[in-house]
Amino acid sequence: MAFRGPYADGPSAADLRVESPPLKKLTWRDPGRLAAVLAVLVSQVLLQLAKWLVRRGERNWKAAASRGVIDAFERLGPTFVKLGQVIASSPGLFPKPLADAALRCLDEVRPISVDQVRRVITENLGAPPEEIFKSFEARPLSAASIGQVHACVLPDGRDAVIKVQRPNITRTMATDLRVAYAVTRLLEKLSKNALAMKPSAAVADLHAVTFQELNSALEAQRQHDFRAHLHDFDDNYDVAVPEIYWDYCGPQVICMERMYGIPLDEFEVIREREVDGAEMLRRGVKVWVESALLRGVFHGDLHAGNLWLLDDGRLCYLDFGIMGKVEGPWRELLKDMFYTGMFDADFNRLVPHYRALGMIPEGIGTDAEIAMRLELIFGPILKSGMAGISLGKTIGLVMDMAKQYQVDSPQELVLVSKQFLYFERYSKELAPEWVIFGDIALAENIFPERYQAAKAELEAAEPASS
Repeated sequence: MAFRGPYADGPSAADLRVESPPLKKLTWRDPGRLAAVLAVLVSQVLLQLAKWLVRRGERNWKAAASRGVIDAFERLGPTFVKLGQVIASSPGLFPKPLADAALRCLDEVRPISVDQVRRVITENLGAPPEEIFKSFEARPLSAASIGQVHACVLPDGRDAVIKVQRPNITRTMATDLRVAYAVTRLLEKLSKNALAMKPSAAVADLHAVTFQELNSALEAQRQHDFRAHLHDFDDNYDVAVPEIYWDYCGPQVICMERMYGIPLDEFEVIREREVDGAEMLRRGVKVWVESALLRGVFHGDLHAGNLWLLDDGRLCYLDFGIMGKVEGPWRELLKDMFYTGMFDADFNRLVPHYRALGMIPEGIGTDAEIAMRLELIFGPILKSGMAGISLGKTIGLVMDMAKQYQVDSPQELVLVSKQFLYFERYSKELAPEWVIFGDIALAENIFPERYQAAKAELEAAEPASS
């Protein structure tokens, strides 16, 4: 009889529910951890500053202090390593020495023991891995702050991987996030420089997504849904998402198809393979934009470990722990921004959205005047390659405008801008001349009639072949 785990028929609504514990109020258990965190931070920073005094020529004091902060993060465990990853992935928001030092956090984290892995699998699926799988590799393929991945082979011979959460990680991260928030708020009160960086906001952002990442059932369901819609228009076959093997999934484990490839930031290897960088990125961006604008959901963590170039040439999306949603008038605004940039540069189309969302006060300018201002902000990007003006920063301007007029913009817009920053990083290395708004192929399924008309116009403009 075939093995059937607790999610063999799919997770229930209760399994998919996310409960986030409070962030801003310490519990009676937290002061001890708070004292330990402060002690480790202070001791590691002082240690690195002392080393700097001895070897002053090696680095400046800010670099030394930053190194001490990240040393402390590594000693303090998964939550603080995760915070380091946020800092490393958002270099424009933090001082360069700190962002550079935090790059260490993007490397693999120390794995948990195979005995702990076996225990989690047994508790989730009801039997040890050796009894469930045809084979199971004790050495992890990768280890991260929340869990790690082991290779296995299903009873029917299919290659798979199983993603296993660290034991007690939910309780640990809930405590550490409260403590980290208290520490960063204290720093902001003591230092104007810290207040300007607003590290407490980074902790709050991390808290907002962490407990979604910790729900393995939700992550697996999101991955399953993203894959199910990948070929809605009978295309996108050059993009892959691993299949979820529900029979082998549980509350803290996800089993899926094994993919073979390399992360997208292995630029030299990709160039050596003579891959068409623009074509590869076009496929990935097209899938992402279609999901965001047509379904209102998008992958929210596109660092290179989650985007792979597979050995068979496909681009692969991995790790659906962080997903964003853009709904209602904000999605319509983004959709019309995309259309405007792609086809006609008619910024008058955007003015009603801005007025409806309250980002243009009553009595300030005519629609034509507002459209002209919007063109000054967004127009240059239409003629720039991805290596030029930043799409991520441009979306940031939308949020800044919303804040200026005290309009609540969805937190997901922050995620949207971060994903474009990732795309920009990849394109600068692999396709610096690629103009995203000049590539009408991205609109094929979003605006099909306009796409066909634009395609016909381009074909008609081509010189007749002899």
